[in-house]
Amino acid sequence: MKRLLALTFSCALSCVALHAQAVDTTVCDILKDPQSFNGKTVRIKGTVVADFDQFAIKGAAGCGHTINCIWLSYPEGTKAKSGPAAVLQLQAAHNFAGTVKVSERAPVQLDKSKDFKQFESLLTASRRGSGMCLGCTRNQVSATFVGRLDGVEQAGVKRDAAGKIVAIDGFGNLNQYPARLVLASVSDVSAQEIDFSKIDPITQSEVTADTASGDPVAQAHKFATAFGPGNPLGAQIEKAAAAFGKAGEDNGVNIGFGAADETSPKAEAQSTKDSPDGVLYNCTFNMNRLPGSSLSRAIVHIGQHIVDLRNPPQGADQPGPFELEYQAGLATVLSAVANGQKTLTLPGGYMIWNASWSPADREKLAGDNLKSYVSVEESFGR
Repeated sequence: MKRLLALTFSCALSCVALHAQAVDTTVCDILKDPQSFNGKTVRIKGTVVADFDQFAIKGAAGCGHTINCIWLSYPEGTKAKSGPAAVLQLQAAHNFAGTVKVSERAPVQLDKSKDFKQFESLLTASRRGSGMCLGCTRNQVSATFVGRLDGVEQAGVKRDAAGKIVAIDGFGNLNQYPARLVLASVSDVSAQEIDFSKIDPITQSEVTADTASGDPVAQAHKFATAFGPGNPLGAQIEKAAAAFGKAGEDNGVNIGFGAADETSPKAEAQSTKDSPDGVLYNCTFNMNRLPGSSLSRAIVHIGQHIVDLRNPPQGADQPGPFELEYQAGLATVLSAVANGQKTLTLPGGYMIWNASWSPADREKLAGDNLKSYVSVEESFGR
């Protein structure tokens, strides 16, 4: 008992010391120069979005950057349940052509207080309603956060003149976030239920999700055949499905299952495995958040990301976060159409497919709603 009390007292003192040294700042101030905050303990206020492929803290208003939020992570070993439903993170393979940056980061201890448990409970509450809503949760959660800020000068990938990836930096999905907060404590927790009232009347006659089973990659390949031979729409789905390779093929794409909400020094270091292009594409899917054939939709979405990263358009600018998410969203819509799905909705209540839309309006409505989702819900600037 004495040992337990001493340990509890020691942890309490550590938390007090951490809060005392924390720098009070804002999401937008950090995003102005993330590298200047690298390694510092910061205290910020914001709203967390834990949705399809995002686990991030937004500020009170847009910051005017390409990425207007900070990726959120828990310390390794937390074993929490929140986080994104699907995520793709790049890692330098053993045969990587560039230089691998080695970062020594101070460990973070998470205070699993009553506030943190409330925070987790609110983030993991499922959306009420019918129809397929990819990675949708019930709440956006606002709080005060304290933790270690990791910042880089430029997130994403850098290519040489031949288009080969020679540098990887950044955090979160596609390594596209220039700032990451590794959480030490959370307080002042409050929640706002996400408004799905515009889509609920449309989806009320649908089942929440089907009960598809089997290999989700094989299902994605099957979707491609629905448009008929030689159809470019089917070809786009086929490319996304083929990005994962054939059974038993080691093509540098790795699939894992579980929550993707923790830091992992091993996953950020250079791997001992080789890859055809020197880069590993590590995909993680949270099965609890992707019921039924939602998983195969996520496979197509992440597969499109891999296609766009491995085969960037020749003679054009490197696609940015907005373009990457938009293109993957369009591929996801096609997979829903191929499956004969009535509707498809993204977090925040953005319906990107509705079979009852007029054929003349479908392309515009899907595109406009998808653009709104990427710019508003995901906070990506163009």
